[in-house]
Amino acid sequence: MRSRLYGLISIIVFAILYCHTAIFVFIILIFAWLHLKGPIRILSQLWAKSIFLIIGKKFRVYGKENIKKEEKYILVANHASLFDIVAIMSFYPGVSWFGHERLLKVPLFGKILKMTDYVPFKEPTVKNTKEMLEQLLQKSKYQSVAIFPEGTRTLNGKINDFYRGFIYLFRTSEIEILPVTLNGFYKLKPKNRFYINFDSKLDVIIHKPIRREELIEKTDTEIIETVKSVIESAYQ
Repeated sequence: MRSRLYGLISIIVFAILYCHTAIFVFIILIFAWLHLKGPIRILSQLWAKSIFLIIGKKFRVYGKENIKKEEKYILVANHASLFDIVAIMSFYPGVSWFGHERLLKVPLFGKILKMTDYVPFKEPTVKNTKEMLEQLLQKSKYQSVAIFPEGTRTLNGKINDFYRGFIYLFRTSEIEILPVTLNGFYKLKPKNRFYINFDSKLDVIIHKPIRREELIEKTDTEIIETVKSVIESAYQ
C-alpha cells in the first residue's frame, strides 16, 4: 500500500522536478552563452539544494572542514542513486564529474552536467581512453574531479568493487584523494525502483583527504582497498 502511495506521489514530484529543472537550465544557458562560469556554479548548487527541498528531504553533511578551498582533490564516493550527484553538487559545486555517457542523455539533467564540466565515460577503446584521460588531467589542473569508482549504481545496497580509473589520474597528477560516503541514497531511489522512498534518512560523510605519500608507493590493488575501506568505514 505504501509503495503505491509513494509511486503516485513520485509521479507528481518527478513532474515538478522536470519543470523546475527546465527553468534552471534556461537560466544557466544564458550564463553559459555569456561564458560566466561563476554564476553557473552558484546556480547549479542552488538547483541541487532545491531538488532536496522539493522531495522534502534534508541531509547532514559531516566533515566539511576536510575540504580546503585552495586545494584540489579526486573526490571518490560510493554510488547508489541518481541523487548522489545532486547531493555532492549541493555542497561542492566547483567539481568536474567523470561518469557514464548515458547520463548526458537524461532530459535536462544531462544539460546541467554538460555545463558543469562533465567528462563522459565512453567505450574504452585506445582512442577513447586517451581522450578521456587527457580531459580528466586537464580538468584536474584547475578544479577537483569527482568519480564513482564502482562505475554504476549498486543494485543491492552493497558497495561494488572499484575500477582502477581514478588511480591513473592519481598517479599522473599532484592531487590527493578525498573519500566521501553517501548514506541512505539507495533506500531513497535505487536504480532498479521507480518511486522515491520519502522515509529514507540521508547523510554525507566527507573523510579526511588521503595524502599522496600514504598511497603513491602502494600497488593499484592496495590503493583501491585503502580508499574503499575508508568509504565503507562510515557506510550504513
